[in-house]
Amino acid sequence: MNSNFALHEMLEVHEIAAFKTVCVTKAKTMQALVTDPELIQILQQDVQLSQQQLQELGGVLSKVTQ
Repeated sequence: MNSNFALHEMLEVHEIAAFKTVCVTKAKTMQALVTDPELIQILQQDVQLSQQQLQELGGVLSKVTQ
């Protein structure tokens, strides 16, 4: 992957990572409040997928800062 990102591109990746972090926090919080088993499963899947995406974004950001 090209590590020569423009400043605005790096800031956009940071913004997406911050948004995904908020999504994970909200989904985890909602799991404690929800009683429907199907909805709990959907929220768990969302948390897992968002955590994977955050790891990928972290990889991109680590290449940018090198």
